[in-house]
Formats: sequence, C-alpha cells, structure tokens
Amino acid sequence: MSARVNMHHIAKRAKVSLGTVSHVINGSAAVREPLRQRVLEAINSLGYQPSQLARGLRRDYTNMIGMIIPDITNPFFPALVRAAEDVAYSHLYRLVLCNSDNDPQKEGFYMSELQSYLPAGLLVIPAAGSGLREQPVRNGRPTPMVCIDRKPEGWKGDMVRADNEGGAYAATQHLIDHGHRRIATIAGPQHLTNAQERLSGFRCALKEAGVRLPPEYVVHGQFDRKSGLEAALRLLRPPSRPTAIFAGNDLMAMGALLAVRELGLRCPEDVSIVGFDNLEVSELLQPSLTSVQQPVYRLGSTATELLVQRITGLNDASREITLETELIRRNSVIRNSAATQTQGRKQRVPASQ
Repeated sequence: MSARVNMHHIAKRAKVSLGTVSHVINGSAAVREPLRQRVLEAINSLGYQPSQLARGLRRDYTNMIGMIIPDITNPFFPALVRAAEDVAYSHLYRLVLCNSDNDPQKEGFYMSELQSYLPAGLLVIPAAGSGLREQPVRNGRPTPMVCIDRKPEGWKGDMVRADNEGGAYAATQHLIDHGHRRIATIAGPQHLTNAQERLSGFRCALKEAGVRLPPEYVVHGQFDRKSGLEAALRLLRPPSRPTAIFAGNDLMAMGALLAVRELGLRCPEDVSIVGFDNLEVSELLQPSLTSVQQPVYRLGSTATELLVQRITGLNDASREITLETELIRRNSVIRNSAATQTQGRKQRVPASQ
C-alpha cells in the first residue's frame, strides 16, 4: 500500500467526484452501482486502505469494540468471546481482546489504553476486585459499555449474566433428590458476584430441604482446578466426609475428581460431584460430570447486541438481563439410598425453577 494514495487519487482514477468516493468508503450515502464499482476498482488498483484511526478522529470513535476478559486460559471464556466476535463482525465492528489476569490494576490499564484507540464500545468481564463503577468517559461523553457474567460492586450500567442462583439451587436439589444429606460445596471467590450467587442458591436449597450445613462443609476456591483439588482434599480427608460436593465451576469440580482418586475413593460410589458451566470436556471425564449449563454463547451474543444498540443510539435505562441455566445430568451423581431411608426432608421448589 502506498502511503501517498488518498481519496483525491481515487476520484481522479475513477473519474468521479470526491464526495462519491467518500460515500463509497464511508457508506454515508447510496451510490449508483456503476459508479460504486468504478470507485472500488480504483481503490483496488491503487492499493488504498482507509485509516480507521483517521476516520475515528473525525467522529470520535472507530469501528473497534474492546473486550476485556479475566482469564484467557479458562475454557469458559473462549465460547463467550467467539459469540461477541460473531455479532460484532455481523454489524461491521471489529473485536480487540485483552486479558486482565483477574488483576484489577491490569484491567484499569487496559481500560485506559483501549480508550486511547477510540473504541465504539466496550465489553468487560470484570476482574476479581474490579474497580469499575460507571461507564468510562472520553471527551465528555460516556463510552458505551456492557458488563458480562460478573457485576462489579456499585455498577449501575448494562449487565448480562446467567441465573447463577437458580442453577446452583437446581444442582443442590438434584443431590438432595438422590438422598444426599451430607452435602458440601467448593464455592468460588466471594468477592465475585457470580460466586456469591451460586453459594446463595446452594444454601437456599439445603435450607428449604431441612438439611444441616456444617461450617466446615463450605470451603472456597479460586475457580481453577488446583484450588478445587486442595479444597476437596480438605473436605474428603476427615471420617465425617460429605457424600456429595457441589463445586462452583467445572474446573474446581475437576480438581475434586482428582482429589477423589488421590485419596483412593470413587466417584460417584463414595462421593457424588456436580459442577457449574458444563464445559465441553465435562462429558469426556471419567465419570462424565453432571453440571449446570450456562448459555455461554448467548451471554456473549446478547451482551454484544445490546452494546451495538447503545452505540447506535439506544438511550433508555440501564438493563440487567439474566439468562436461564439448565442442569445436565450425567454419571457423577449416584443415589444415596441409606440416607434417604433415615432422613426426611421438606420440598419446595421456587416459582422461578
């Protein structure tokens, strides 16, 4: 590409006005097809490529959407990013991805850095301890932004999430329905709202069933396999170990499966395990993992569609969209018939389930 080529050269080569060239390049007005083809041929022959940054400076934003995620190695996020990219591409936007490593300082750096590139909007899955409170402002105007999956404390902007509490309730109820009464949980970090909501759903199901929850049956992990392994070892070593574990995500559930094998136990014969996320690998595990399926692709696509609406002028009140989850039953849960015979329970399913 020659750096000297500009729209004047294109207009001269195509024998059209400068305005016609501008309309073809920017899509700002309809151009008769013969003229449009002449402009496109001139662009190709001259090797011209418009500067997105220059165009962005004229209107204060480019066709770029910035996206910040907390952990690129977590297999939950790629499908969500793919959905966001698909929707962005369909609306002629381009997605730029940043990984915060769950570090709020790194997240803040990327927010500032992305703003300097004049993004049309931002998609953010907040880091643990995120300092996000309101939409970032550039040149006196807020940059449209949608948070996904996790809600930062004090955030009052647009939000798209899964029904974490309802999904955890259903997972725990499934264990109760299979006769389990000694049910523990490996909860996620409690400064994340999705982890808080899943723990709340777990507690609610036990309370409504009249099942006691000893304090030592609640341990916390970091939404990764290593912390799931360590938490499960703490739960399963004592003689009074639980007969079932609800893990706050599939990675921690995988860690729990490793702990079961390390201790010479069997799943589900000695301990049943349920996860959350329903990652693709869940059905390939041995045993295949019962898990709460999040609508991952819909999370990404719904958030991006909402963001595009904001970019193109939607100006109503902030929206908080919650998508339903579904329990996928596999082979990691077994009926605990002895417990069923010795203990009764109350049963009431919330209207939302």
